[in-house]
Amino acid sequence: MANITFIQQNAPIDEYGRALYAIARSILRALLDSLSKDDLQDLNSDLKDVTMRQLAKVVRLDRDKGMRGDGFEWAVHEAIIGGEPTVTQLVHDGIRRASRSISGAKPESLLFGYERAKYLGFLEATIKAAGQAPYLLPDGRGRPYKFDTWVAKAAKGEAAEAELTERIQKIWKTDLFLTGTGDEKYLAATVKSNYRLLEGGRGLKIGIVPESTVTGHKPGVAYDKKHGLWLVTLEDPTGFTGLYNDAYLAVGRAMCSLGKQDPPPYYTKPSAKAQKMQEQLEKYPTATVIDIEGALDEAAQQNLVNVSHQLVSVNAPDWLHLKQAAPKIIAPKPSFARL
Repeated sequence: MANITFIQQNAPIDEYGRALYAIARSILRALLDSLSKDDLQDLNSDLKDVTMRQLAKVVRLDRDKGMRGDGFEWAVHEAIIGGEPTVTQLVHDGIRRASRSISGAKPESLLFGYERAKYLGFLEATIKAAGQAPYLLPDGRGRPYKFDTWVAKAAKGEAAEAELTERIQKIWKTDLFLTGTGDEKYLAATVKSNYRLLEGGRGLKIGIVPESTVTGHKPGVAYDKKHGLWLVTLEDPTGFTGLYNDAYLAVGRAMCSLGKQDPPPYYTKPSAKAQKMQEQLEKYPTATVIDIEGALDEAAQQNLVNVSHQLVSVNAPDWLHLKQAAPKIIAPKPSFARL
């Protein structure tokens, strides 16, 4: 890793600051994940070599183009596998209510999303990580489905519905597969950064969303009849959602600054601590995004005194860094005939 550090001896990072760094890491991974082959060809770079400035030039900053939702999905996933209690306690409750077949005390998560299945190695890595003989728990009672067979079909997206049985017809919409430690039975979950975007469907069992102004939609776990999902609602602004929003605004503003773009009008100022993180991100325009991820991870893992819990390091999956740029083509200089 390049010589990058967000840690200062005279300004120790507190619990909130460490969590900000961890979520910023998740958001940057989501942004890197969103780059297409065309983006990499335009940048003339492999994914592992993309710099912060390059990412800022092509990243989707508008809220209607997915940055917020992608980042929230990654942040929830990494909060689960990293043991963040404001998320894991609710997710564990949601798993137990959605199925009595999963007995593991600590929730675990597999990142899915059919859009990623086209990436070399992603689907194989997901199936391998699921265990030796994993199963997918469908709607209703009856025998579970073999994970590898049906998830491979779901990876085709909406076109897979013709191949999926009725009880799991909508699992192609899955964002995360959830289970408990030591278990190999999985529930399909959808994650949305806005409750109003939530969609249910046969095979989807759990929905994870932030708190909203919808009547009766309060932090906790409850059954949502409208969508047919056990709804895990994360607290806002004092819980995980508020923390995510703070980090999201800081990373978004840093991207705007590095890419020399005007911040969208709805970008409010993040907290003072998040602004300090934003300033730190802006200091490294030529550093690779992967090196910045490493520095953020280092800052989030400090062994501090009087912290309520210790976040674990969450390494990016190998498939995230497998995307390569298209072959480099140097086009000849065009010539124009004189008129």
